[in-house]
Amino acid sequence: MNIKTTKNELQDILSGKGTVSYGAIIQSITDYLGRGKATSADAETEQQNKQKESDALIRYIEVNGLWIKDLDFSKFIAQGAEQRVFIKDERTVYKLNDTIYYVSWVDYFHNLLLNNYFFPDTAYQLAGFYFQDSILYAVVIQNFVKADQPTNLDLVAQFMESNGFENTRNHDYYHPQLGIILEDLHDENVLTQNGILYFIDTVFYIKPEIFWLKS
Repeated sequence: MNIKTTKNELQDILSGKGTVSYGAIIQSITDYLGRGKATSADAETEQQNKQKESDALIRYIEVNGLWIKDLDFSKFIAQGAEQRVFIKDERTVYKLNDTIYYVSWVDYFHNLLLNNYFFPDTAYQLAGFYFQDSILYAVVIQNFVKADQPTNLDLVAQFMESNGFENTRNHDYYHPQLGIILEDLHDENVLTQNGILYFIDTVFYIKPEIFWLKS
């Protein structure tokens, strides 16, 4: 991995200037939200900002016809802290994510873009949005991966370290040169099929002061 090239590519992707799998609509929404994004270290203000961001996102969804209303809830297969998973067909799944792990929707969309760059085999396609019980969900489509053996977490650690990520605690990693954090890589979020690791539920964050620093 050439750090300077990789960092420039990632900066371009997150700023909407570069391309990545299924990135166009995600980048458009991120750009729309980013133009009005406020920053604050105050937790209450962050919550208020996210609500304003959600209101702006809903306006964007309505104008661009991005509501999904025909989800088949009978095909529900799993639920975690942040998302619900439904079978779409034999090759793909729907995932509903309420961004509870993220301070802002922009941070969540950055996660999608980073995932699609690093793990194109399990790239997220943003299908639209769903609203239920006063909660706004992003609806993404992802390839369905059926594990055929338990994941060896030592191999996950080796893979991450070989790509410049340092283990910080438990299943969390950080790339100090890129300013990228990747958390929660336990054996339910990284599956093994035919001896290959598939990262199906990533939680990426960036450290802006490092990530956006020009190489």
